[in-house]
Amino acid sequence: MSWLEEKSEVLKRADTEAHLRNLYGAEDDVLRRQQARYRGLLARFQESFGPVEGLAFFSAPGRTEIGGNHTDHNNGRVLAASVNLDALCAAAPRADNRVRFHSEGYPELELDLTDTAPRPEEEGTTAALIRGVADGMKQAGYRIGGFDAAVTSTVAGGSGLSSSAAVEVMLTGVLDGLFNRFDMPFVQRAQISRRAENLHFGKPSGLLDQMASAAGGLVTVDFEDDAHPRVEALQYDFARKGYALVVVGTGGSHADLTDHYAAIPQEMKAVAACFGKKTLRGVTEGELVARAGALRQATSDRAVMRAFHFVRENERVPRQVAALKEDRIEDFLRLIRESGRSSFMYLQNIYAPGGDQSLSLALCMAESMLEGDGAWRIHGGGFAGTTLNFVPAARVDAFVSEMDKSFGPGACHVLNVRPCGADRILL
Repeated sequence: MSWLEEKSEVLKRADTEAHLRNLYGAEDDVLRRQQARYRGLLARFQESFGPVEGLAFFSAPGRTEIGGNHTDHNNGRVLAASVNLDALCAAAPRADNRVRFHSEGYPELELDLTDTAPRPEEEGTTAALIRGVADGMKQAGYRIGGFDAAVTSTVAGGSGLSSSAAVEVMLTGVLDGLFNRFDMPFVQRAQISRRAENLHFGKPSGLLDQMASAAGGLVTVDFEDDAHPRVEALQYDFARKGYALVVVGTGGSHADLTDHYAAIPQEMKAVAACFGKKTLRGVTEGELVARAGALRQATSDRAVMRAFHFVRENERVPRQVAALKEDRIEDFLRLIRESGRSSFMYLQNIYAPGGDQSLSLALCMAESMLEGDGAWRIHGGGFAGTTLNFVPAARVDAFVSEMDKSFGPGACHVLNVRPCGADRILL
């Protein structure tokens, strides 16, 4: 039996099949597609690096933001879930500090982890994420080393499902699994991943994306103490209540949007500074109303509106959580629609520079097709990318068909909530 055949046999074992069903869904056709995907990754690894021992699969999910749009970076609350789309690699350790990272659809990448300090010339690249995660783990006292990896991902860049967070959390799994005990707490995985994105990759962000990917499942997170966020796991079966989560990719590009993303926390914190605070957490709506005139002069009208959005959105999240706990699905969906309107009108993260209004059109179409039965809202950072929709099961096929006709084949993804974060399958 060849090396490839031997390793592929693991994918047929009953325990591995159960593992894959847990990650991606229980349906037989889903299992077969994932087994084929994993076998293809093994073949790519062998082609690139040859047969080796110590090989394992590492996976980390994309995430969907359900509530708490642009609240995490101001010590706010969020409601989020990991999804059954993931960044996946087959990786094996090396005896030196070199990394060979062959990601499907991208140029082959090599770097040396002897020096893990940030490099300005790597900003915005995958090399920055690899070096940044390694640096964070080294600073936290974990062992690091070189590795070979064949990589693929169903979390497409620009999909709004946080492809970068999925890669970052996957990388913590690789280094933790190959050189440590694969027992890193998920909060630490998220913090190391966010540090890599901020310090090495050069993108300002809160902790929502990385936390949702690392924690797994449906969670609500309170970032009041950013160093020690409070995470609560929730159990809710949207499918049982007759709704599917559908994201619509409108085709807009996230390129050149960093300044627009950065402006949101900057403007919110500028308003907070008028109250002697670092962030808006603790500022009340009444205080904003009472000082609106002075705040306009000190900041801007848009900054004040974004502050109103934060305060209302931060109070809306626990109401969404309570609605789920009490199985009040109609109240929950109404709150999701309220959140979407607030992002559209006050946070103003819908329109991309240059006049692209594809997100606005997708939201308009969803409102027309769902007619109040379900919910629709901007998904994630905004300005370009995706919308999130709660679609009645009986309308999913028609909804997907119309959206795909308008925004291109494959624009829609019907998601399941994945119950775990960073994951490993040993071979």
